[in-house]
Amino acid sequence: MTSFGIAIPQTVEDGRFDGPALQAFLHRAEELGFESGWTQEQVLGDFPDLAPMETMAYAAACTSRLRLGCAVLVSTLHSPAHLALSVASVDQLTGGRLEVGIGTGGGYRQFAGFGVDRATYVARFNEGLALMRKCWTEERIDHDGRFWQLSGAAMEPKPVQRPHPPIWFGGAHPAALRRAAAHADGFFGAGSQTTAAFVDQVRTVREQLASIGRDPAGFRIAKRVYVTIDDDAERARARMGEALDRVYRNFGLRNMAVVSVTGPRDAVVAGAQEVIDAGAELVMFNPLFDDLEQMERLAAEVIPALT
Repeated sequence: MTSFGIAIPQTVEDGRFDGPALQAFLHRAEELGFESGWTQEQVLGDFPDLAPMETMAYAAACTSRLRLGCAVLVSTLHSPAHLALSVASVDQLTGGRLEVGIGTGGGYRQFAGFGVDRATYVARFNEGLALMRKCWTEERIDHDGRFWQLSGAAMEPKPVQRPHPPIWFGGAHPAALRRAAAHADGFFGAGSQTTAAFVDQVRTVREQLASIGRDPAGFRIAKRVYVTIDDDAERARARMGEALDRVYRNFGLRNMAVVSVTGPRDAVVAGAQEVIDAGAELVMFNPLFDDLEQMERLAAEVIPALT
């Protein structure tokens, strides 16, 4: 059965955070029956988004049922010990409602600003995840790695969820998809990818699961869907195109409206159903403006029509 998530508004417009507005959004998301609320990470860039872990900690205090996740943290840019404690702390604050998405970040990141060698970022990603899992599960941590070393260390508190919160991998490269099948609890398709690209990614993931003898029933597949419901189809496309160009200009990407699902109710239902038919067991809807109004329309008009 398909479940539905909603993007948590993180953008601080006009340089000032609106706490009551976010509280109202989160309360309403629970009332409308969304399974989960999702953040994303942008450390460097001119798009004014709050950091994901802090936003999820705030959201934890505003909710009681909604699962909270990030799709995705670029874990390569983090110290794994610091990130492991942040994850465990937020899982504690949520009472065990945390979902963790991670990705390598791709070779275009400004790795030098984080003290990371571009030539080793995938190796750092792999070792960092292995070390975080030790921090979450082992009483005494011994780790003699290429990048990090610990001897007889300890980290408390552990996460509420055992052995740790669900781990999702993002990414689009075939190697990233193979890593997801081998080491993650699920694959999260990017919003910047078209549904057609997602179809191919799901096929690759499923083929890899089969090749390593892993039961696909224990592996979830999700996708972020940039969405705008508007009875005026042209206005919907134009507004979404402008919003996406603003989001992705830091990555040198333009004309991104093609990745979104926009238009009147029937068009949005059809576009979302294509994502489900492609293999998404979790659809995370991501409006980029009019967040509360869009969430209301998704819950009332779109989700009831999906199968």
